[in-house]
Amino acid sequence: MKEILELLESDAKLTPRQIAAILGRNEEEVAETIQDLERKKIINGYFTLINWDKLGAEKVTALIEVKISPQRDVGFDAVAERIYRFPEVRSVRLMSGAYDLAVMIEGGTMKEIAHFVSFKLASMEYVLSTATHFVLKTYKHHGTIVEDGEDDRRQVIVP
Repeated sequence: MKEILELLESDAKLTPRQIAAILGRNEEEVAETIQDLERKKIINGYFTLINWDKLGAEKVTALIEVKISPQRDVGFDAVAERIYRFPEVRSVRLMSGAYDLAVMIEGGTMKEIAHFVSFKLASMEYVLSTATHFVLKTYKHHGTIVEDGEDDRRQVIVP
């Protein structure tokens, strides 16, 4: 099972047939294992990593640090759930340290992000403060190098 998960994590396009061949297993067994992992929510989805910059698409990503006051009997979970239900939100993580939640969002412009923070996030009950950090460039995402700058960087030596 772990080997199947590791293969799918590195390449979600692998078919059960390909995984079976790599692992020396039966294709039907691999397919059943994957279906079982999906039913149990161990596999929660499959992603395609797109370099939007290469298409000239204007997307703005921001990391927002959020301090919240935990709710009685539910802690941080209820506030986190309200936040992750917004379509702009790409991820929400409970953190240790200076802030409670790390919220990653995407928008078309910095103004859209600012509007989201001001009117949807900061105004929520139990949100004490926010700090927004705009992503300037992504080098690696989900374990994949986004733009490989591995041109030959050796210094040219001319005789």
